Amino acid sequence: MMKLSYHETAGGKLRKPLVLTTAFLIILLAIFFSAYWDLILYADNPAKSDPAKAVFVVARGQNFSATADNLYRSGLIKNPYKFRLLARIRGFEKQVQAGEYLLSPDMSPNTILGILVQGKVNLHKITIPEGSNIHQIAAIATEAGFRAKEEFIQAATNAEFALKKGIAADTFEGYLFPDTYYFPKEATPETMISKMVERFWSAFRPQWKKRSKELGLTIHEVVTLASIIEKETGVAFERSIISSVFHNRLKKGMRLESDPTVIYGLKNFDGNLTRKHLSTRTPYNTYKIKGLPIGPIANPGKASLEAALYPADTDYLFFVSKRDTTHQFSTNLKDHNKAIRKYQLRR
Repeated sequence: MMKLSYHETAGGKLRKPLVLTTAFLIILLAIFFSAYWDLILYADNPAKSDPAKAVFVVARGQNFSATADNLYRSGLIKNPYKFRLLARIRGFEKQVQAGEYLLSPDMSPNTILGILVQGKVNLHKITIPEGSNIHQIAAIATEAGFRAKEEFIQAATNAEFALKKGIAADTFEGYLFPDTYYFPKEATPETMISKMVERFWSAFRPQWKKRSKELGLTIHEVVTLASIIEKETGVAFERSIISSVFHNRLKKGMRLESDPTVIYGLKNFDGNLTRKHLSTRTPYNTYKIKGLPIGPIANPGKASLEAALYPADTDYLFFVSKRDTTHQFSTNLKDHNKAIRKYQLRR
């Protein structure tokens, strides 16, 4: 008797399981491709057409499920499950970076996921004016929403940290370059200070280092002198002239007698500089000490650094404020006293 093989049929009875299995696979494939296509559509379609951006925070150590749920609750995505599935398929579940983001509902899930993975955090702008000191910069950073003022001051007066950044001083005073910066909300004082110092070294040209040697000054002394020039005048054309006065006095062994240096060395200065202040000895009081103070009294800009290195060619030894932001310069004490009577005493 002839036996039937596995693929042969006896009245069609053996073909049914094959047909059912094939049909089941087709249905599964149809479901898979339908779900996949649905996910593709989801990935490229925003939650709604609302361009208004909102702050969204991914906490450090936060798991992806919590991030997806928070996005959903914030109205930034429609479906947290699909968002998690999208991230899993793309291998991004563990690549989301902590930080503060600006997101809007009219961004697609793909776009939002890309922003979170690339760490395109929201940056906060701070502007450091020329002539600001460490305490003023700390206040500016605090007002912009960064760490407490005390934390910034502590980092900015850390001698070990300064040495690591190539600064042979006890503080970063003078090296926090005045400019506009953008930092993420979670930026630490160390991160902010490092960026400002990096900007300083970028601005301090190689030829300036050579020039400082020609003048017989260290870079720290140049920065110190530049900081005094910065505080003595805000008028651009006067910087090199003021610089010439200080260079001339240094060459003659005369005290610099700069009021801003006295003020910097005082605690809780109330804005009224007195004779007692001028006679109080501090490491910064250039009425009492010879030469430059022990360090900068502010953070000078590029123009003041250049003026310190390239003073005007003058014989001036004195200057007095004319009360209109400019100064009267003199080569001798007699003319200087006349200028004081004219512009300060109004005689």
